[in-house]
Amino acid sequence: MVRERLAEMVDQGLVTPTGLISHGRGEAFDYLMGERTLPPSLDAERAAAAYLLRARNPVVCVNGNAAGLDAEHLLALADAVPAKVEVNIFHRTEERMRKLVAYLESAGGRDVLGLEPDARIPGLSSDRALCTSEGIFDSDVILVPIEDGDRAEALVAMGKVVISIDLNPLSRTSKKATVSISDEMTRALENIIRFVEEMRGDDALIDSVIEGYDNGAMRRGLIDAICESLHRE
Repeated sequence: MVRERLAEMVDQGLVTPTGLISHGRGEAFDYLMGERTLPPSLDAERAAAAYLLRARNPVVCVNGNAAGLDAEHLLALADAVPAKVEVNIFHRTEERMRKLVAYLESAGGRDVLGLEPDARIPGLSSDRALCTSEGIFDSDVILVPIEDGDRAEALVAMGKVVISIDLNPLSRTSKKATVSISDEMTRALENIIRFVEEMRGDDALIDSVIEGYDNGAMRRGLIDAICESLHRE
């Protein structure tokens, strides 16, 4: 069903053909994980919720694949935190940007940013550098599902807490992000939303989760869990 929906969104101009390649690569890692949330990923999702709750200006960033996979949960997370929503895409045209913003608005999004960029992410030459000062540029914590490594690295260089959702734990995005969530996007978003609701208002718990989180150890634990799962098979 997911593949069919993404293929339909290519026909609609919301997802690019190269986005389908990216999705297929992610599916392969999901198979290696047993199509379930592994314990290290759950730790990352809890940390993501803590960082989002602690943020001054949190932003949920959306590209074509992310919108196609689960716009509803992305918007639900933005409402829960609350956080701003901004569209940012690599293959940028004004028509595609309008379609993606309209798609998110039809799913319940309000005040979706990205159509009128007035700032640039330093160090990027592609159109992914285009952003809004109100959203991505001034964010302190940013969630970037289905991300590319160049921009993730550039956002970290700006001093931002970057939370990635990328099934590939070996990608440059996963290696560079502050919190690297290797999980299927809907599962990840549902878990983050649940942790946001559980931790909201408990400052001591939020601080404890952030202080105790080690992204390097989490990634090593995830790769070990994948290897153990393969040996069991």
